[in-house]
Amino acid sequence: MRPVIVMTQTSKFKREDVCILHKPLIDVAPLSFDTELLEVNYDWLIFSSKKAVEYFLPYFTQTHVNHVAVIGKKTAEYCQSKGIQVDYCPKDYSQEGFIQDFQGEKHSKILIPSSQAARPYLQYALEDQSFSVQKIDLYQPIPHTENINNVIQLLSNNAVDAITFASSSAVEFFFNQAGDIDFNHYYVIGDQTLATINKFDIQATKANIQTLDSLVNKILESWKDNAI
Repeated sequence: MRPVIVMTQTSKFKREDVCILHKPLIDVAPLSFDTELLEVNYDWLIFSSKKAVEYFLPYFTQTHVNHVAVIGKKTAEYCQSKGIQVDYCPKDYSQEGFIQDFQGEKHSKILIPSSQAARPYLQYALEDQSFSVQKIDLYQPIPHTENINNVIQLLSNNAVDAITFASSSAVEFFFNQAGDIDFNHYYVIGDQTLATINKFDIQATKANIQTLDSLVNKILESWKDNAI
């Protein structure tokens, strides 16, 4: 018997030792922006998510940039699959990890195309270190109402052993719609996601590493200990 896990992120993920139900809780709506910003010569282009790469691809060839940096293994792999060379990816897949090890020259011009709802720490921390940062809001997250209702129904039917969250937006969309639910086996990626779910007075277990494999491993630890 395998644990049944609801994964709420958009990317597909497979493991033979668990039963995964993919229920992305976030849709995205593209946003318009001033394309004249792409005419600037940038030293660095930073992608903080695979979704940011996906939505920026149509503009990539119009961009004048010397180096590309990313956050996250999947983001790096997606860039490489699209022929984009990645010059820097921190071992710690977080904005804090990026800032800690980034070695760009001071006063470098940096472009960050990302979600309108992206956590601003990366931009502000770079600006505090004397980098010139231009952020572009490529898209905004919106709740996937149908999938949220599907997950609520699964929980009502006791058909789920664990639910995972990989972003604060997914947490907020889910609990704002779901309200109080008699369920407490939540697993998350990242300190920020954990902090967001805690704001709803809900406890969750955080993956040791910010990857989906690590997240599933943490669930399996609980499963083997009969904690779920």
